[in-house]
Amino acid sequence: MSEPQPPCTLLGILDDGWAGLSDAARDRLGTADVVIGAGRTLALVRPHLRDGVAVHDMGGALGKVPGWIEAARAQGLSTAVLATGDPLCHGIAAFLMGKLGREAVDIVPAPTTLQLAFARFKRPWQDYRITSCHGVDAGEWHAWAPGVTPEHGLYKLVRAVAEHPRVAAFTSPENGPDRIARALLAAGYGDDVRLSIAAHLAQADEALFADLPLASAAAQRFPDPNVVLIERSGTERRAIFGFEDADFVQRQPEKGLITKLEARAVSLAKLGLRADSMVWDIGAGSGSVGLEASRLACAGHVWAIEKNPHDAANARANARHLKVTNYTLLEGKAPTGLDAWPDPDAVFIGGSGGELAQLITLILARLKPDGRLVMNFVTFENLATATATLAAADAPWEVVQLQASRSQPILDMHRLAAQNPIWIVTARKNTENV
Repeated sequence: MSEPQPPCTLLGILDDGWAGLSDAARDRLGTADVVIGAGRTLALVRPHLRDGVAVHDMGGALGKVPGWIEAARAQGLSTAVLATGDPLCHGIAAFLMGKLGREAVDIVPAPTTLQLAFARFKRPWQDYRITSCHGVDAGEWHAWAPGVTPEHGLYKLVRAVAEHPRVAAFTSPENGPDRIARALLAAGYGDDVRLSIAAHLAQADEALFADLPLASAAAQRFPDPNVVLIERSGTERRAIFGFEDADFVQRQPEKGLITKLEARAVSLAKLGLRADSMVWDIGAGSGSVGLEASRLACAGHVWAIEKNPHDAANARANARHLKVTNYTLLEGKAPTGLDAWPDPDAVFIGGSGGELAQLITLILARLKPDGRLVMNFVTFENLATATATLAAADAPWEVVQLQASRSQPILDMHRLAAQNPIWIVTARKNTENV
């Protein structure tokens, strides 16, 4: 029977180095046969390592770390991996446990740099949403032309600010506080947001910058490494959805290209959106359906396409007004460009540009299981094309005919003014043979 392999110690450490470690952490590190860490962190502890210890610099070599650990464990050697702060808070722990298994790792955490920042600024931190932009450099944030996708390095942070009045973030040299401030300005925030930056924490030259306006933070550089606290004052008084038609910039003169509130509400209900839904809006017009969908799918994303440049400009203006940041608008004619979008959970067609049958076939092929396709029609011909195409694809469908009237003043009284009837078609992919 083989001897059990010793676990790897994943050891949290801050920039005060050996002095900030607990006795238990010092004992683990001082008796380790193999020590792994980034160069800057290794420099903090090298004088305290015993003679003969093997040292691996994981800077730029994160993918090699599991192999180094497995090789050491196979030889019965004790291993310590150095990580900043608490390795379980946006740190290396999840990566290593995913590669080696939880039983292979012991975790000895230190306080996170965010915890130190909360202490320095005297902010209770239980109400903060913690996130990170310590990832790939994706450049500056360009909010609505055509819109930033979830792959951008600042996407999670900007979305966190949209959903939470208090956000704390780990930064990176590329995605520093100045770029974060510029991103929030581009997303439509202003004097209602303040940044507090803590830099060089636990070092002799520790620096604090409290309650900076976005414009001020955007124009200066800060010592690295740093973390940032983002606080948004006031409360969101806007409804999640159900906006008045007049709230949207739309094509003039009157009777702009917009799905009316009543049809919009039913269509959004038929889309069956979840918080994390991936949504397509084809023929976006003024953007009303897609933008309200983005608020319902607050942890998801909406990809929209509009062929008319003036309507696309209106949709972008509406996105800016609503501070919608999980929305990408492509200016063009579907289906061009749809192949670059991720498979959707829900699709809305408000306009097809004469490609209706082709679009339905494409969407049914791309819809995720249990996904929904919702279409609005005002003409018999498009309704007939849609139902015939769905029937040929053996896709279950239903039609709701919606006729709404709104009150309208007449002299000192009121009457009902009828809107045009609309057919709302809802379809699902037939997954029996998938």
